[in-house]
Amino acid sequence: MAHDTHNLAIFRGLLKFKSNQQKIWGVLIFLSIVTTVEVVLGIVKPAALMTSFLNIKILNWIFLILTIVKAYYIAWDFMHIRDEKGGLKGSIVLPLVILIPYLSFILLVEADYIFDVMFNGFVSWNF
Repeated sequence: MAHDTHNLAIFRGLLKFKSNQQKIWGVLIFLSIVTTVEVVLGIVKPAALMTSFLNIKILNWIFLILTIVKAYYIAWDFMHIRDEKGGLKGSIVLPLVILIPYLSFILLVEADYIFDVMFNGFVSWNF
């Protein structure tokens, strides 16, 4: 029994837990980097990213993806989801990962249709 507690003490010594201050600085740095990338891309607007993919500029796709990444990371850290059990993590994270991109897709398709109607006049669907 004594060697088990000794091994457990050694194992605990190997685990390095981050302090709350380290976690906060990590979150600040990560979110600052992502926001800086968004701002720089918004100001510079590289010509290579102005081509369209699925009727949306690649630059806008990058903004959408970075916004979803920031929302996920904010929920993960500030709502303390990373410290919860697997079932609760899944019930909170899966809707974010599945439903928000699905909602974005639906909104973009509908917005493209409405833009076509406003720009070209009446567009009929061929069913």
